[in-house]
Amino acid sequence: MTSGEPESPARPRVRTVAELGEDGVIALATGGVGPDPRVPVGPGDDAAVVVAPDGRMVVSSDAIVEGRHFRFDLTTPEHVGRRAIAQNAADIAAMGAVCTAFTVTLGCPSTTGEDVVAGISRGTARGAAEAGGAVAGGDVVRTEQVLLAVTVLGDLQGRAPVLLSGARPGDVVAVCGTLGRSAAGLAVLLAGRTGFEELVEVYRCPVPPLAAGPQAAEAGATALTDVSDGLLRDARALAKASGVRIELDGARLAPDADLVACAAALGGDAEHWVRTGGEDHALLATFPPGVDIPPEWRPLGVALEPGALPAGTVTVDGDAGPAAGGWNTFTEDPEEGAR
Repeated sequence: MTSGEPESPARPRVRTVAELGEDGVIALATGGVGPDPRVPVGPGDDAAVVVAPDGRMVVSSDAIVEGRHFRFDLTTPEHVGRRAIAQNAADIAAMGAVCTAFTVTLGCPSTTGEDVVAGISRGTARGAAEAGGAVAGGDVVRTEQVLLAVTVLGDLQGRAPVLLSGARPGDVVAVCGTLGRSAAGLAVLLAGRTGFEELVEVYRCPVPPLAAGPQAAEAGATALTDVSDGLLRDARALAKASGVRIELDGARLAPDADLVACAAALGGDAEHWVRTGGEDHALLATFPPGVDIPPEWRPLGVALEPGALPAGTVTVDGDAGPAAGGWNTFTEDPEEGAR
């Protein structure tokens, strides 16, 4: 270094969780958790206390694992925390409920840096606030790779839950939210390309239309689910549970301009992203014929009597297509393992 060149400021050394110890990791992981009237007893005690004004509690849980659901070379710790919250919040919205509280268990190797823990903590706190809930507590544990296991509690606010099994022949099938954008964003990252940042952001941190779940319930939705594993796969699950088949209109599944441009740049398949990419966490519902469907919802097709085709069949313009497609947690596809 020449005498006139300024020295670069020394970066503070990042401690590992082994150096912090369990108490230090817990303090770091809960540092962004503030008071919330729905959680009169939060992190720091043996268990949390969460109010249940409806007298019932909707509960769901999900986990994401490094290398299987996310990679730190494709995303940031804060995005990982926000995503873990968002996908759980979508399950609550898909029952017609609103989120009240989350518990978060963080697993990580002893060599994990405190910056990773702090980033994940910021993400979960921000994600919970965006979902309208609060972080009520959780746990930390040593694991071989980073994982986040989230449990979410929801409030039906006096409404009946909207189940997978309520669709009836003649019901209109509709969606709220985007389709295929997360899958496209992942394709951009895996290709090492720049650009298409809006698509990449949807992959890194989906923003489910949470208010649309209770909205659909109020409008008389007969069945409701979130598109977490791909539109066709999740539509099949709804159709099978309801004992109907579903016919979708291919024209209503046309990819938007961003997806078309992305597919052209990467040599990808925009239509495939729309039909099988799931991590946008859009909501899929059925509404009785004649009901005023909320304007945020887009009709895609109709539920029908099974007839010659078995219950659970989903066709697009009459074509059943392949039975496979969409996310399956036990597949060995390395690209799927990155999502």
